Parts: sequence; structure tokens; C-alpha cells
Amino acid sequence: MGSVISLEAVRRMRSRDRRLGGDRPRASFYFDLADPGTYLAAERVDLLFPGVTWIPASLEALRAGLGLREPAPAERASTAERAAALNMPLVWPDVHPAPRRAAMRAAAHACANGAGGAFVLAASRLAFCGGFDLDDPEVLAEAAAAAGLPLDDVLGAVGDPRHDADMEAATARLLAAGADRLPAIRVGRSLFCGEARLAEASALRRDPAPERRRAQ
Repeated sequence: MGSVISLEAVRRMRSRDRRLGGDRPRASFYFDLADPGTYLAAERVDLLFPGVTWIPASLEALRAGLGLREPAPAERASTAERAAALNMPLVWPDVHPAPRRAAMRAAAHACANGAGGAFVLAASRLAFCGGFDLDDPEVLAEAAAAAGLPLDDVLGAVGDPRHDADMEAATARLLAAGADRLPAIRVGRSLFCGEARLAEASALRRDPAPERRRAQ
């Protein structure tokens, strides 16, 4: 997947993180599996932000909160250009754009059980690398298996509407913080919106001194 990340550089970064430990600000990644930006970002998030917290949010609720309509054709074109720049394949699901309620409930279950990253990586690849419908139980079963989650538990989560309220609450927090798009990553007190800002977020996590100066 892609060729934009030096694995040796990532190993050095993670070794530095282990040495510095608590000096690194905490990172949280807000995502929606209906958003192709999540697919474009997920692998780099997993590599660049060890220990990141994966938080399901609602792209539909965010767009509604911003007064936006469905994505324009230009947004699809810009996503395709971004995928090409990252050297990542991009296959549009037949039902895109559409909310992925079942898949997001399953993702919420995965995040609550420490498998959020693995599930999001698998599910987003199935959706935007394979063009599969994530709300198809057989496709969800593939993502659950990749994340090491019992299928019965995942299918049970799909039928649990309580996850929806948690995602809407997370989205409300993002809107209150000034978010204008997904995915978004929070590093300490700083919020970065859009997958193109991952490098900026990673730089802040490696050197949090500027954020500390702003907080003083």
C-alpha cells in the first residue's frame, strides 16, 4: 500500500517515542468508514502515531452541522488525485456516498476492544481498494477476521443503536472545536482536519514544544 513512508524512519521514530515515553502528547484519530480520506490516512496513522486512540465519528452529522450537502463531483476528483499522489489504489464502492451505519457500529465495537486500528485498516481497504459494500455482513466478517474479533460479537454490535449516540457526541465535540472535515486527528490540544495534515500532526507529536509555548 503506497510508497510514501520509510519503514526505517518509522522504526527510528517509534524507538525515540519509547525512550521519551510520556513526553509525547496523546493522539486521537476521528474517522468515518464512509469517508475515503479515512482510507487514505489509516495506514499512516497506524505507523506514525503509536498508541493512537481510534474514535468513530459521523461524516453525515459533521456535514449537517456545517450546513453542507452531499460531496460535489470535484471532491471525488480531488480524492482521486490525492490517492494517485500517495501511490494508493482507489476503487469507488457502488453505493458511495452513503452512510455506513452497520460498519461504523462494528468499528465502535472494535475500538472499544482494542482492535480499532486493525479493523479500520481492513474495512477501509475493502471499501476503497476493493469497492465492497461495508454494510454487507460477509464483508464485515472479513474485516472482523482481519482484526481478530469474534464475528458473533461484531454482528451483535451492528444491531446496537447505542453506538450511534457515542458517534454523534464525538462529532459534536469536533464541531465545537472547529472541525470542518474528516478524518481529523487531535494531538494534545491541537486539532488537524483532513488526511493531508497528518504530516503536520506527526511533526507536532515528535516536537510538542510549540504547543507548550502556546499553552503558557
